[in-house]
Amino acid sequence: MPRGGKRGHKGRAKQFTNPDEIDAQMKAEKEKARDQPENESDSDSSEDDLEPKKKGVEGLIEIQNPNRVVQKNKKITALDLNPPNRELSRREREEIEKQQARERYMKLHLEGKTEQARADLARLAIIRKQREDAAKKRESEKKGKEAKA
Repeated sequence: MPRGGKRGHKGRAKQFTNPDEIDAQMKAEKEKARDQPENESDSDSSEDDLEPKKKGVEGLIEIQNPNRVVQKNKKITALDLNPPNRELSRREREEIEKQQARERYMKLHLEGKTEQARADLARLAIIRKQREDAAKKRESEKKGKEAKA
């Protein structure tokens, strides 16, 4: 005999509920629901929402435990996803500052007020000048070939 004196039920035959019995139980539950007035069912559901069902001896003994946190179910409509008075964490604040600094820099860069933008514009001017000189040289060579021909 195993410890505890309880035996398992491995070798037993399985018992199945008769479908007729299930139908009879379902009909009885429906009739019971019809017999109850609607006011009672409404008051029961509102009481259930306010106070969860107590387990064991909780209903008999009044407990005042400051560490015990009662879970409160919140409705989705009552949740405020973006509270206005929520303070940002250090990382969030730094990320926002970094994005704002990048935007300021890009604005100044497009206006040509940063050192890098000035260097880029100077380089562009040199390249344009070289291309213009090369185009003039090609044009003069072309005219020279036409004059010989």
